[in-house]
Amino acid sequence: MSQNKNNFINVNNARADEQIEVMQKIADESHCPFCEENLRLYHKNPILKDGKYWLVTKNQWPYEHTKHHFLLIYKEHAAVLSDLAAEAGSELFTMIKELEKEYKFEGGGFSMRFGDTDFSAGTVNHLHVQLVIPDAMAKDFEPVKIKLGLQWDRRK
Repeated sequence: MSQNKNNFINVNNARADEQIEVMQKIADESHCPFCEENLRLYHKNPILKDGKYWLVTKNQWPYEHTKHHFLLIYKEHAAVLSDLAAEAGSELFTMIKELEKEYKFEGGGFSMRFGDTDFSAGTVNHLHVQLVIPDAMAKDFEPVKIKLGLQWDRRK
């Protein structure tokens, strides 16, 4: 396993220079940055909602061309879908519906990567949902791109 990847993070999939810097620190510590006891060590945005299974915050490094980019982070450490509590799905959708109403989304999408980050293109190997609302009214609008699959290629 390279020093850029461990059981919790994969720096190779990071997109922004500051993100790479923070991820290198996390790699050195070798702990999960999304587990509750570690989250506030690295993540600077406030927790917006806190449920039994999930917490909601804004992404510290939002995808390009987004109006809103939320993270819904599973509160227990889990890396694969079979680790989720059955009731967690219901709470997840309730939280997304609450955000939709509160922020008056006109449209958007969400994704969840799971498993080996070399295959999912994830940076953090802890189940979380990316809830993305594009900035469709921006003058220079472009579609939001979410990578799934082999390692993120920052050159593209």
